[in-house]
Amino acid sequence: MRSRRKKTSSHENHERWLVSYADFITLLFAFFVVMFASSQTDRAKAQQVSDSITKAFSNDKLTSAISGILGGAPGLKEQGNAMRHGPGGVQKSDLVPSLRLLQSQLKAEIASGMLQVSMEARGVVISLRQAAFFPPGQDTIDASTFATIEKLAHVILAVSNKVRLEGHTDAVPIHNARYRSNWELSSARSVTMLEILTTRYHVPESRLSVGGYAETVPIASNDTPEGRAQNRRVDVVILNENGLRGEPAPK
Repeated sequence: MRSRRKKTSSHENHERWLVSYADFITLLFAFFVVMFASSQTDRAKAQQVSDSITKAFSNDKLTSAISGILGGAPGLKEQGNAMRHGPGGVQKSDLVPSLRLLQSQLKAEIASGMLQVSMEARGVVISLRQAAFFPPGQDTIDASTFATIEKLAHVILAVSNKVRLEGHTDAVPIHNARYRSNWELSSARSVTMLEILTTRYHVPESRLSVGGYAETVPIASNDTPEGRAQNRRVDVVILNENGLRGEPAPK
C-alpha cells in the first residue's frame, strides 16, 4: 500500500515590502545628504567671493582695474569693450576717459571752432570742420592740420575700439571735373583721412571704416552760410558697442 506524502504549504511572507521600503529610505537619505553638502559648498564659495570683493575694495585694487578697463587701455582689448554687455550694449562710460583726454589735448582747437568733441550713443564723435581741414570742393588735407590729426591719432591708438570716418557736405550741389556729386566728395574726404591715419600715424587699417553721407545727415540748417559751414565736416567716430551694430565683422 503506497503511502501518501503530506504536502506542506509554504508560508507566505507578508513583510517583503519592508526591504524595498528600506532601500527607498536609504536612497532618499543619500540624496538629501548630497543636496545638503552641495548647499554648504555653494555657501562657502559665496562667502569666499564676498570676502575677496571686500578686500579688493578696501585696497582700491578693484577700482583701479575697472578704471583701466573702462578706459580701453592697450592690452585690455577684450576686457575694455566686450565684457559689459546688457540692454543697449556697452554704455557710454566706456569711452569717458578717451573723451576727457581728447577735450584736454584738443582744447585749443575746440576753443577756436576748428573741431568739436562730443559723446553720442554710438561713441565719441570728433567733428573736423571742412573749413579748417579741407580746401573748398577738394579732398586734400591742409598740411597745417597734421599736428591736430596727430593728437587725434594718439588717442585712437590708445584704445582698441573701431573707428568710422564719416564724410558730410552741405546741400549745395557740386559738379566739377573731379566730383560729379556730394556723395563722391564726402566719400573721398573720408578716404583721405583714412590714408593719413594709416600711412602717417600707423593706425591699423583693420580698425577703420569709411562712409560718405553727402548732405543727408545735417547737424544745422542748410538755409544759412553758418549752418552750411557746420554741415561740411568729417566725423571721426570712436565706436562703442552700440556704434558697432550693423558694421560687418570678419568671419
